[in-house]
Amino acid sequence: MCRRGSSIAGDMFHLPGGINMCSDCMRRSLDQMSSLGVGDVLGGSIPGMQFTVTKEEVKPVEKVTGGMPDGSDLDERTGEEKKQEEKPEGNEEGESSGKDGSKDGNPHGGIFGIPGIQFLNWGDMGLGPRQKQVKSDPEALRKQFDLENIPKPHKLKEMLDEYVIGQDAAKKVISVAVYNHYKRVHADLTDTNDTEIGKSNILMIGPTGCGKTYLVQTLARLLNVPLAIADATSLTEAGYIGDDIESVVSKLLAAADNDVEKAECGIIFVDEIDKLARKKNATTRDVSGESVQQGMLKLLEGSEVEVPVGAGSKNAMVPMAKVNTKNILFICGGAFPDLDDVIKQRLRKETSIGFDAELKDKWDKEKSILSKVTVEDIKKFGMIPEFVGRMPIICTLEGLTEDALVKILKEPKNAIIRQYTALLAMDEVKLTFEDDALREIAKKALEKETGARGLRAVIEEYMLDIMYEVPKDENIGEVIITKDFVDGKGSPDIRMREFVVPGIDNARTYLIN
Repeated sequence: MCRRGSSIAGDMFHLPGGINMCSDCMRRSLDQMSSLGVGDVLGGSIPGMQFTVTKEEVKPVEKVTGGMPDGSDLDERTGEEKKQEEKPEGNEEGESSGKDGSKDGNPHGGIFGIPGIQFLNWGDMGLGPRQKQVKSDPEALRKQFDLENIPKPHKLKEMLDEYVIGQDAAKKVISVAVYNHYKRVHADLTDTNDTEIGKSNILMIGPTGCGKTYLVQTLARLLNVPLAIADATSLTEAGYIGDDIESVVSKLLAAADNDVEKAECGIIFVDEIDKLARKKNATTRDVSGESVQQGMLKLLEGSEVEVPVGAGSKNAMVPMAKVNTKNILFICGGAFPDLDDVIKQRLRKETSIGFDAELKDKWDKEKSILSKVTVEDIKKFGMIPEFVGRMPIICTLEGLTEDALVKILKEPKNAIIRQYTALLAMDEVKLTFEDDALREIAKKALEKETGARGLRAVIEEYMLDIMYEVPKDENIGEVIITKDFVDGKGSPDIRMREFVVPGIDNARTYLIN
């Protein structure tokens, strides 16, 4: 290390690999490792590595002969002498050397008699314990996806109806597609069908806040299959800054508790897929648009990808696992803004010739214009033909109306109103919403143009003071949310446990005080 010869530095330590080190350099190296606390940083994750060597324990070798230190550690026996010596039976030699890392004549262990010095295995330098890859029992996996346990399409739709309001056409399409998909998975796992059934991925099109993500989340929870959700806006072509499409498969593997067989039967939902549309008049390489579509083709069709186990990126310190995407159901969703204009343009062109020509403004008034979408419309929007061809099932969702938002507020099992009612019930207070108040909340949510997401924001605004003030007084027994309160013209109706507070104004004063 110091580049000094043995004539200047004195006796040298000869290490494997042709490395020669003087005693001064050896001491400095040990001091640096000790001062940096390498052992503490690594958290003891490197087996057999010790960093407690002191200066007194390091002594220069007195004599160098034949390129090796002349010490008690050096075995000077000839080959014939070694052959004549009787070897111990069994694995006693390996066991004794494995316990203390030393051999006979080297009581201190380590290399060349230097205690605490061992070679570093860089493959062991993972931070913390490695993620363990889990293997499923194939028989148990087949039972999990047995046809008897997969709900029929009508049953699956009924289960979705308990959580998802409206979107009957979309729920019907999803139920049939998922049922057929897992029948194909079951046949593939059991080898009971000679006919190879093709894979049918799903493309969901609908305005923001209409329930695309929630529908997929509910579906995965009801089927008890792992689900990975990715945002297409964060995906880039492999080799560029950002997440590549294979990182989505890694998320699915993590959702399946690193069980490869379970992950291979899961669902991957790629949201905001419309953001990958081909850019018009682009002068540079589109690494986050069309290139990502190209990168998804093999995964959508079914291929083996190597992904890290328990980590978000590939590196030498993380074990890898091969995941086959053949049986993974891919669902892509997006709002596809301006797609309705593409559809209207096509419909006007089809109906503007001949005596049966229709007025141009007819399609402007059509509310369910997205239901008339075709593959050609999606291609014209900017999705490449190869991508559209691998998404054979197109499912459209409608924008939520005021009536649908009112139902979302109170009908699902996890409705927002039920959640707040349960929270106040823990304080032994009854919460009631008038029908007019619910309709007014739905109107305000529609004004935000965020679909069902706006409902919670509106209710949070009105429930904040109530959730803060009501627990102060144990005499309050019931709170009624009125239309006037939502309109900002009054206060909620507060009823005590023994009597009704007369007048809305008094209720307001009571809350403020």
